[in-house]
Amino acid sequence: MSPESMSPESTRVGWIGTGVMGASMCGHLLRRGYRVTVTTRSRDSADGLLAAGATWADSPAEVAAGSDVVFSMVGLPADVREVLLGPAGALVGAGPGAVLVDMTTSEPALAVEIGRVAGEIGVHALDAPVSGGDVGARNATLSIMVGGPAGVFEAVRPGLEAMGATIVRQGDHGAGQHTKMVNQILIASTMVAMSEGLLYASRVGLDVAGVLESVGSGAAGSWSLSNLAPRVVGGDFAPGFFVDHMVKDLGIALAEARRARLALPGLALANQLYVALQAQDRGRDGAQALVHALASLSGLEWPPHPA
Repeated sequence: MSPESMSPESTRVGWIGTGVMGASMCGHLLRRGYRVTVTTRSRDSADGLLAAGATWADSPAEVAAGSDVVFSMVGLPADVREVLLGPAGALVGAGPGAVLVDMTTSEPALAVEIGRVAGEIGVHALDAPVSGGDVGARNATLSIMVGGPAGVFEAVRPGLEAMGATIVRQGDHGAGQHTKMVNQILIASTMVAMSEGLLYASRVGLDVAGVLESVGSGAAGSWSLSNLAPRVVGGDFAPGFFVDHMVKDLGIALAEARRARLALPGLALANQLYVALQAQDRGRDGAQALVHALASLSGLEWPPHPA
């Protein structure tokens, strides 16, 4: 049996993880009037949510014990396993009929496992990774890719609509994560091309901001060009999405491609360039820092020094 549809009047919400995107996403649910219980690794990062009316819990299990729907937005597959399946994880506290919605970009096989283990104790699960970065999280314009039973998806849709603009169920457990891998494969090569284009424009003496004005609305336009290229031009490498997380995502995509006996050289190249950024101690920079890895191949720095 599918759960009842979410509503601020009747649904208690749990939230696990308040990082770069998670805090904004949870905030939208609070503004919709949902009663939210939150936990995260560092309580300080939840201060804004607590001030806005959220209630603190000391563990994911405690969050789940007081919630009908629990959302998780953490970093790595190991973190997902800990907060959902671990000894103090959400499944320990979740009651029959509760719903777990993992919005972390994680491994498809782990999403399938969570769905199976949850189902064995009468709990529902969805994998619902997102795309849109910090900007999409703040503006509630995320694209949300969902895997899991259709009835559970429809019940949770009102909560997802508080956070995203494009919400599509892709199939059963794991399908949301596979779709996110498609998203990351597309972004990976786009980021390489964007960085190369900016380096070329700078090297031949063009005004890079003016170049973006010309090409951004043409056939070369993309979300990355519109949202991240201006940050690169301005020397802003603050994370909307960490390099470390990009390496994690591309590693998952490469592993899935190997299992499918699929050669994706563009993905492999982008992965190596992002690993190079980690070697340059830029793992906590935003993904737009890729320009540094490519600049170093030509003995250049970014921002470029004036002639």
